[in-house]
Amino acid sequence: MAVLNASLIFCSNLPSNPKPSSQPSFHIPSSSQQTLISSISQSIGKACFLALLPSSLFFIDPALAYKGGGPYGSEVTRGQDLTGKDFTGKTLIKQDFKTSILRQANFKGANLLGASFFDADLTGADLSDADLRGADFSLANLAKVNLSNANLEGALTTGNTSFKGSNVTGADFTDVPLREDQREYLCKVADGVNSKTGNATRETLLCN
Repeated sequence: MAVLNASLIFCSNLPSNPKPSSQPSFHIPSSSQQTLISSISQSIGKACFLALLPSSLFFIDPALAYKGGGPYGSEVTRGQDLTGKDFTGKTLIKQDFKTSILRQANFKGANLLGASFFDADLTGADLSDADLRGADFSLANLAKVNLSNANLEGALTTGNTSFKGSNVTGADFTDVPLREDQREYLCKVADGVNSKTGNATRETLLCN
């Protein structure tokens, strides 16, 4: 910010139409003098532009510069159509997939710790063996998703999150706040033990 302010002050004080000195220290023909001063002025103007350019990058609208997870993912993943995208085994900690279309996307074995799938469409996606601890699935469509052996400990599923037709064999739902209708549905199809946590799926769902 200090560099930007200094650049602005310096550049704003430059004369827009520099005039030659009335008493030059050495003789230069009038036309040559005008050409020289004009050339110097243009060079300074370019220098000001280049000095201001990097600073201006800090003032880009965050929504336009947002990279859906910053250092954890180089691609824009928020509000995108990522149908069939392959994220197999990738580290996508706190990645932002809010409102994205992720039908048939492959997240097998991916590290999605704290990732957000708020209001995303994950129909038919593969989340098997994925680390989904603390992930946000609020309002997400998880119909026909493969969650086998996934760890969803502490994940959020508020709103109309749906698991209809999903494979939850070996999934760990410890401390996941499920709606009662979704809990009842999952308990009808739940089976297996998570290979990483050693927790039985039915026990983590608090099935009777």
